[in-house]
Amino acid sequence: MYRTHKRRLLAGILLSAALLSGCTSKPPAPEGSGSAGAGVSAPEGSSSAPEASQPDGGSSAAGSGPADGSQELEVSGSGEAAPYDFSRPAPERAAVDNSYFEDAAFVGDSRTDGFMIYSGIGCGENLTSNGLSIFKLEEKKALTIDGQKYTLLEALALKQYGKVYLSLGVNELGYYDDQGFYDAYCKAIDDIRACQPNAVIYIQGLIPLNEDVIAQSGGPSYLTNEHLLVYNDLMRKAAEEKQVVFLDLNPEFTGADGQLPADASKDGVHLRKAYCERWLDYLKTHTVDYETLYSEQEGAV
Repeated sequence: MYRTHKRRLLAGILLSAALLSGCTSKPPAPEGSGSAGAGVSAPEGSSSAPEASQPDGGSSAAGSGPADGSQELEVSGSGEAAPYDFSRPAPERAAVDNSYFEDAAFVGDSRTDGFMIYSGIGCGENLTSNGLSIFKLEEKKALTIDGQKYTLLEALALKQYGKVYLSLGVNELGYYDDQGFYDAYCKAIDDIRACQPNAVIYIQGLIPLNEDVIAQSGGPSYLTNEHLLVYNDLMRKAAEEKQVVFLDLNPEFTGADGQLPADASKDGVHLRKAYCERWLDYLKTHTVDYETLYSEQEGAV
C-alpha cells in the first residue's frame, strides 16, 4: 500500500509539472510589416475593417487569466520567466516612481500634452502637437528646436530613449479609414523602432470620451466611443503584430454608462488634473522591462 501511495504521489507531481509548463505560450513569430496609410483625404464613406496586414484571430487570448484580459508575468517550471504574450495588455505590477520616466519620450496630441502638464510626472520628453494624427506623423513639422522645425519622428531621433509612449487616435476618428489607421500605426511603430532600437515601445490605448459633454460644448459629432473602441482594438492588434507593449487604459476610465465620467473633462475629451494623475498612476503600475519582452531574440519585428 505504501508503494502504491508513493507512485500515485509521484504521478500527481509529474502531472502538475506538465500542466504548469503548458500554461504559457511563446510570443508570435515575427511577421511582415504593415503598409503605410499616410495619405488620407477628408472624412467620407463608412469604416472598413483591416484586411491584408491585419493579424489573424482575435486580440484577446482564450483561457484563464486576469479579468481585465491582461497577462500575468509567470515563471515556468524551469524557474525561467515565461515569454511575454504580446496578444494581451501589459499586466499590473508594483508601482515605479517618477524617475522611471526620465529617459522616456511621449509622442502624442493635445491629450498627451495635457497629461505632461497636469499629471505631476515632472520628467520625460514632451513630443506632442495639438491636432496631430497618426496619418500626419511623418510630415507635420510640429516642433521647433533651436530655430529648426522637425516632425515628431525627426525630433524623436535626435537622442536615444529607454521608453517611447505613443498615444494618437482621437483626431483620426473623423477620417473613417480603419484600414488606413491600422496601416499607419504599424508604420509608425516601425519608424519608432528604427530610430529607437533599444527602447520599450508602449502603445497607449485610447481613454474614452464623454459624448454628452462633447455635444453640450459644441464638439464634432464624429467623436464617438463606438468608433474609438474600434480604434483601440486595431491598436492592440498592431501592437501584437509588431511585438510592442499595449496599455489598456480604456477600462480604467470608463464609467457605468460606457463613457468618460462627466466630471473628468470640461469638453468631453481633454482630462482634468485629477484624471491626468490617474493616468500617471496607471503608467507607473504597468511597466515591462526590455529583457522581459525580447529575452530570446535580439530585437522584435
